[in-house]
Amino acid sequence: MVMGLLVTLLLCSCGQGGDKPALSGDLVTNPKSAKQSTNAQPIIKFDKTEFDFGKILQGEVVSYTFHFTNEGTAPLIISSVNKSCGCTASDFPREPIAPGQKGDIKITYDSKGHHGFQSKTLVVNSNTNPSFTNLRIKAEVRTPDQL
Repeated sequence: MVMGLLVTLLLCSCGQGGDKPALSGDLVTNPKSAKQSTNAQPIIKFDKTEFDFGKILQGEVVSYTFHFTNEGTAPLIISSVNKSCGCTASDFPREPIAPGQKGDIKITYDSKGHHGFQSKTLVVNSNTNPSFTNLRIKAEVRTPDQL
């Protein structure tokens, strides 16, 4: 009985701290989030989002650098670059890119074990809206006997 009374008392008193301030949404910059201004948003604008290496020899390791600009009014933060294949690697800025500033994402493709037409997609995740941008690299991988 005493235990039931204590449980009832605890349940009735939960959440009645009327003096608690609401959490501030000032740091949130995704326009789909609640309680925030859509005035200051980062915008990632790539010079190009697709690159074709053309014909390459099987086993070659090739790279291309995608250039972008933050055309928004808030710092741009790239959280990750997800790849569709273990044959690709990426190098991207880990620090915020200020409005108006430029940045680079270097993509490296290792054609070892591949042949024929190859198309690889990389997804850049950032604090923009939408929160992702697709980059694509292509190549026609030829074996030595195809040269």
